[in-house]
Amino acid sequence: MSDDNVKKLEVIATIKEGVEIGVKNIGPILVNLILWILTVWIPYLNVGTTIGLFVGIVSKASRGEAISFTEIFDAKYRRYMGEFFLVCGLVYIGVFLGIIFLIIPGIIISLAWCFAPLITIDKGKNPAEAITLSNNVTYGNKGRIFGIYFLVSLAVSIVSTIFAIIPVVGFVLSLIVSLFAIFVSIGLQASMYKQLAGDIR
Repeated sequence: MSDDNVKKLEVIATIKEGVEIGVKNIGPILVNLILWILTVWIPYLNVGTTIGLFVGIVSKASRGEAISFTEIFDAKYRRYMGEFFLVCGLVYIGVFLGIIFLIIPGIIISLAWCFAPLITIDKGKNPAEAITLSNNVTYGNKGRIFGIYFLVSLAVSIVSTIFAIIPVVGFVLSLIVSLFAIFVSIGLQASMYKQLAGDIR
């Protein structure tokens, strides 16, 4: 792949858009997260709700589509149970083998294949093809993806630490920041997925 044809993520712009997407969808994400926690113990249903939470909501948010407050219960997500397990299994095996080779290769593989589950479910690609496509679209951007998550994680950690030392209400404020970080994380993933893999057909 020619470097001239590689899409480049803008770190600050992506963080800004990720926060905007997360904030815009706070209501549905929070409700779906609570519903997932309450039902994660139910066999079979929990597979569909997990796919809905970690793939369905992200893919919808990336396209700016309305997210239902019961999105995770959509039966269409359970239809992709086999593909989801297969692509996650392949990704985990690759990352594990990379970690064995002194950790850094595992981190690089996890960044290169981070969109594979999304591409499998959202774009209807088979797991092997999705891994290849994820590797292609993240080419030249793995450092940027790592940097985006690192900067946001650092900011969240600093704010949480500051709030944690405040007497009485510190714990609550720190918990709110951690919860907000979940919304932002989903927004960041949606933004990066839109920019790098949104035009995959």
